[in-house]
Order: sequence, then C-alpha cells, then structure tokens
Amino acid sequence: MGNTSARHRPPFGMPEGIVLLRTPGGWRHSILTTEGGMASGRLDRALADTEPDAARDAATTLVVELARDFHGTDVEVRWDPPGTADVWTGSVHPLPRHL
Repeated sequence: MGNTSARHRPPFGMPEGIVLLRTPGGWRHSILTTEGGMASGRLDRALADTEPDAARDAATTLVVELARDFHGTDVEVRWDPPGTADVWTGSVHPLPRHL
C-alpha cells in the first residue's frame, strides 16, 4: 500500500509571498510557499510594457487562484511599496472563512 498522505498532498505549496519583476521579455514572478518552496515563471499576458498596476492585478489573480484551487483557501495579496516601478513584493494572507 502507498502512503495516503502523499496522494492527498497538493502539487503546489500554500503561497505566502510573491516577487514580481519586469524584465525585457515581460513580467516574471516568484511565488514563495509556506513549505519553503518556490515557483517562478513568466506572467501570462503581461508584456514588458504592461503597466505595474495591471501586472500586479494579474499576479494577484494567479496567487488567489492557486490558493483556492490547490488548498481550498481564499487569500488576499498585500503589496509592499515599491523600491522601483519594476520590482514589487507582496505577502499572502488567508481570508477568514464565512460559515
């Protein structure tokens, strides 16, 4: 028999933070998880000339959907003030469940 907990483990750890960076090829993200993992990639539909507000909105949607789809948890992303317009960091906070 296999390990039942391994079969039920989500393939993506619970997000706890995000870094968003504009590169010449477009916006990229690194999502940090509570387990110490990281998932990085290109932010779909966010070219290099996409405004920071639109890139942050797209990144927020990505994190919210990952938390909901893989962990059944609603979250919000709180963005820190930027050091520059091309680099943003944010923290992920679970929202209270409504019964």
